[in-house]
Amino acid sequence: MVEAGAGLATRADTIRPPVLRPARPPACAGTADHRGVPLAGTLVVANFNIHAGVDGWARPYDLTVACASLDADVLVLEENFAPDGELSAAARVAASLGYELCEVGLARARLLDEDPALRRPAGPASWAPRFGRREVPRALLLERAARRSGRRRLQPGRGRARRPGSWGLALLHRVPVRSVRVLELRPLVRDPASRRVILADLEAGVVVAGTHLAHLSHGSVLQMRQLSRQLGAIAGPKVLLGDMNSWTLPLLAMLPGWRRAVRGPTWPAAMPHSQIDHVLVSGGVRVISSEVTLPLGSDHRAVRATLGF
Repeated sequence: MVEAGAGLATRADTIRPPVLRPARPPACAGTADHRGVPLAGTLVVANFNIHAGVDGWARPYDLTVACASLDADVLVLEENFAPDGELSAAARVAASLGYELCEVGLARARLLDEDPALRRPAGPASWAPRFGRREVPRALLLERAARRSGRRRLQPGRGRARRPGSWGLALLHRVPVRSVRVLELRPLVRDPASRRVILADLEAGVVVAGTHLAHLSHGSVLQMRQLSRQLGAIAGPKVLLGDMNSWTLPLLAMLPGWRRAVRGPTWPAAMPHSQIDHVLVSGGVRVISSEVTLPLGSDHRAVRATLGF
């Protein structure tokens, strides 16, 4: 757990560390002075799984423009990639848009270099290669998952290099924050990543949490139960955002007392059929408006809500 400042009180202050160590220590800037930015009883939050800022062919999209379009006071980003020795995608967004940033690594990963021959308009119109085309290298690989399925998947394809780095979670904020802390979720044997929760205690009296859970098939209900206990120990209005890798019914069953702020399918972005990206609220938070956005470049659609308290 990493804490900047004081403020959040929770029973989950000491939690077993994950099996996978982060690629870099958690970097949180939660004590910056934003007193000139009043909340006036409302808060705009958004969640976006960015797929490292590239599509399935490893072609970058304009992540800064995508995040600017969400115009959120608090923004949670999953699949944030930081090449070794370089700034992460989330750090570049924060610097461009004036956010404070807390980011944590969840796994080691490899990102395929872009092939200029695939650029639009001459390149493929699809977001990614057709599923099952083994001759086409995947754009983004978690090292642990790739090794389980065979080390060949870590090798570059068609003369293209893979950049090693950290794959993780980020919370960006532009409103006054008392403290930011990072909590560990229990490791799962089948999960190729560690899982964490970033908690931001806003000066307005609202706690905003961001996470990226494992898949249901990997046993994520155990993480949901732990998350319910951790957040249940915090009094007052709360907001939970993240790619939960879960449909709504099992998620809400494991998180009693929480309700959906956004309704609508989010994945896959081109023709979504499932909502796995969520904004949940608890403790008297009102939903003023909400939306699932149009595709912004990732394989997930973003979710956004204006909340009152």
